[in-house]
Parts: sequence; structure tokens; C-alpha cells
Amino acid sequence: MKRTPSVAGQFYYGTVPKLTQQVSEYTDRSAKKEKVIGAVCPHAGLIYSGSVAGAVYSAIDFPETFILLGPNHTGLGARISIMESGEWEIPTGTFKIDEKISHRIAMNVPLVTKDAKAHMFEHSLEVQLPFIAHFSQKARIVPLVILSATIEDCKMLGEGIAKAVKTAGYPVVLIASSDMSHYVPESVARQKDKQAIDRILSLDPDGLFDIVVQERISMCGYLPVTTLLFAAKSLGAQSARLVKYSTSAEVSGDYDHVVGYAGIVLR
Repeated sequence: MKRTPSVAGQFYYGTVPKLTQQVSEYTDRSAKKEKVIGAVCPHAGLIYSGSVAGAVYSAIDFPETFILLGPNHTGLGARISIMESGEWEIPTGTFKIDEKISHRIAMNVPLVTKDAKAHMFEHSLEVQLPFIAHFSQKARIVPLVILSATIEDCKMLGEGIAKAVKTAGYPVVLIASSDMSHYVPESVARQKDKQAIDRILSLDPDGLFDIVVQERISMCGYLPVTTLLFAAKSLGAQSARLVKYSTSAEVSGDYDHVVGYAGIVLR
């Protein structure tokens, strides 16, 4: 099955020349690359969050496969849904799903449901693909979206993903797709987002989950990021680095209702 683009022409330009130029403006081919276990990347329209996502993808040594973890905004499908086979298409490339890893994750984690429906209209993973295509036309993907989960679910999923990565036999990088605070004054966004970012930089999945719930931080992908942290720790992560943080106000000029964007690498 081939998944065609859902948000081309909305979240990013829908033609090859325009999208190629748009992504080029947000990436740096001369940036120093580092081997990473995973990363946190935003998923808003590229005009707003592209500079943060581009900085992350410019900074990492590309693997053979990306496991993409995102929030389920549409409400379609199961609680935790994996698309286990097929292809994803965007204007600048087509990505094959790594069936070896997708099958192992589904086998390792009973919580995971094989469900393409959840992915059809979801933008959080699709918006990663223009950046991946910019640097590699060969990379494969494993798409997972999370609608709801407990902290125990995130731990089980993260450790199950790590187990699949350990037995892959080739380089795999995990990407957790998330924006930060939504539609609050910029001062509030920066203050609350720092609390969440500090937990991520400390490689503290329990702390991230708790602070988001306690402080009511409107971080849409905190479940994917919590899962990423559990997986990264199981894979031996020692440190994390904030690559870039920004808010939508830098583009819109509206400082009263901003969305925050953080790009973080885990190694």
C-alpha cells in the first residue's frame, strides 16, 4: 500500500521545485554530523518550525532507517498504531517501510496495532519526510503514532523498540515528533517549555511525563518523546543536546499566542 501526501501544499510546498528550495533554506549541508540514537523534532508548518527541524536533520549522521514516533491528532485508529508495510510518498521522494523492524516491534509489543488508517491523514510524521528526503533518498522508515498511553505503556513500547533496534544489524535512528506549548503568551511558552526540555536533556522519561501532566504543558507529542527517552536509555544514551528552540512569534510577530518548537538530539 502506498500512502500519498496528506498535507502537501498546506504544511509544506506541494511541488518539487518549491519544496526543494524551501527545505534547502532550513538545512545546512556543511553542518558537522554526529551519530545519534534519537532526536526530538517539531511538526508544524515548515514556515514556522522548519528552521528547528532543519537544524536537527543537518546535525545528524543519517542511518539506514528512521523509526518515526508521533502523536495521533486525528483520533483515527488504535491507541498505538504502526504501519508495518508499504510506502510513503511526498513530492520529493518515496520512502519504503522497513518491514524487518516494523514486524519486530509489533511482535515485541502487544500494545501495538497494525493499522494503516491511523496514518492516512496524520501530519506529525509526514512533515519529517521532506528533511529526510533532502539528505537521503535511500532511508527507510517505520511509522508509529500514539493516540493515548500510560507511562507504563510508553516504557513497554520504548523498550520493545529498543529491542528491535539492537537486533537490526544496521544503523537506526528514532525521531519523536512534537511541538511544545500551544497558543499561550511567549513568556509562558518559554518558561513551561524549559521545564519539559530540562527533563528531556536529563534523559528522564518519568520526569517529562509528570511535569507535562502536572503543569498542563500543551506539548502534543509528550507521549512519543517519553517513549523515545525510554528507548534511548535502553539503547545506552548518555547525553542530550538542545540544537535549537524557537517560537512561532519569530515568524508571525504574534507574541500573545505562540507555539514552541524544540530540536534535541540524544546520543
